[in-house]
Amino acid sequence: MSSLCSKSNLNFRRKLTELQVQVQPLLNEHEDDEESQQQQQIVVEKISNRRIASLDVFRGLSIFLMVVVDFAGSSLPIIAHAPWNGLHLADFVMPMFLFAAGVSLAIVYNKKVQCRYEATWKATVRAVKLFVLGVFLQGGYLHGITSLTYGVDVETIRLLGILQRIAIGYSVAAVCEIWLPRQTWKKEAFLRNYIWHWCAVFFLCTIYIGLTYGQYVADWQFNDLYTLSSLVSENGTTIHTVKCSVRGDLGPACNAAGMIDRFILGIDHLYQKPVYRNMKECNISKDGQLSEASPSWCYAPFEPEGILSSLTASVACIIGLQYGHILTELQGHKDRLCNWSFMSVLFLVIGSILALLGIPINKSLYTISYMLVTSAAAGITFCALYLLVDVYGWRRVAFGLEWMGKHSLSIFILVTSNLIVIALQGFYWKTPHNNMIHWIVSHVVQK
Repeated sequence: MSSLCSKSNLNFRRKLTELQVQVQPLLNEHEDDEESQQQQQIVVEKISNRRIASLDVFRGLSIFLMVVVDFAGSSLPIIAHAPWNGLHLADFVMPMFLFAAGVSLAIVYNKKVQCRYEATWKATVRAVKLFVLGVFLQGGYLHGITSLTYGVDVETIRLLGILQRIAIGYSVAAVCEIWLPRQTWKKEAFLRNYIWHWCAVFFLCTIYIGLTYGQYVADWQFNDLYTLSSLVSENGTTIHTVKCSVRGDLGPACNAAGMIDRFILGIDHLYQKPVYRNMKECNISKDGQLSEASPSWCYAPFEPEGILSSLTASVACIIGLQYGHILTELQGHKDRLCNWSFMSVLFLVIGSILALLGIPINKSLYTISYMLVTSAAAGITFCALYLLVDVYGWRRVAFGLEWMGKHSLSIFILVTSNLIVIALQGFYWKTPHNNMIHWIVSHVVQK
């Protein structure tokens, strides 16, 4: 009996040893997976806690381009906003702002959101602050470089503008990031991981297309207090009539975007100097005056940052958010650049095809073709800056742009409010008109 027991114990030990040999690699693999996940989590936390230099440089480049086109656009029309259809240098600035806002959102919400309601509240507060600041800067409260006065009639205050558009796009992208579910596929499958984000993109584009091409635009009238016309009302104002009665028109006179803004915001709260006045049809003079032979719509205000175009502008911000996901979820430079390049080329091809099919590239309407092409341009620019600054280490070369990017909002406030220009005008030689700003305007800009 003892020999049988000893044999059975020996067999049991052998089987146990064989089982340990088979199971041990599985245990080691499990431990290795846990260690790799912990290491990846540590790396992700390190990335989320440090600033991305190329993103600051990208913001700085956006601010720099804005300053250049604002102050040199009047003397170099080729870099100013396109009068209607087309792309000039100035037309790339707004998409770059929206792109940077989207990338920043992905970095902010890289960690799992603990309380969605609290995160939504914080994002809403940020957006409201940005919106109110935009109304203050571009609503007409400040009177420009020729006057130190301030104040605006609330009946004619401009409600929308650059910061307001960024605030709207930021809000929409933040809601998508906070509330829409995220799939658990491979990290490289971003289209599937964030499928609900792309559903939101499709939804916004569908609404935009439906209203742009399906909304009926009737004939409309408006009063003009600043021009002369043969048709004058009893209170002395000029009445202009614009003949439309169409659907799907993408011209400056009868587009659905303008009609929606006039109906919801009111024509007195729109931008009073639309860029389409530089079109040949308006016959504008060198001093900025319209002739009596100009079409009636040339006198009308138009909001380039309007309600309908804010839908596709929000899509541009969501696209920037997807670039940010690649930045936070992929650790290798090669993987990031390959994915960014693929998305940029894809958007560029689709946008170009839409333009060839008849959807014009138009910044004022923020058409889908314009949104895709400019988002692709922003993505390609970001790829180039990331390669130069973060991969090759040329950070010192872009130090100035990086500094501007870190202080982008402060620089925007100073430039938009003209505080820098007004301050420089305060230093003159003998007479107040003999200052540096007046000399630049008279000898460079006006010539």
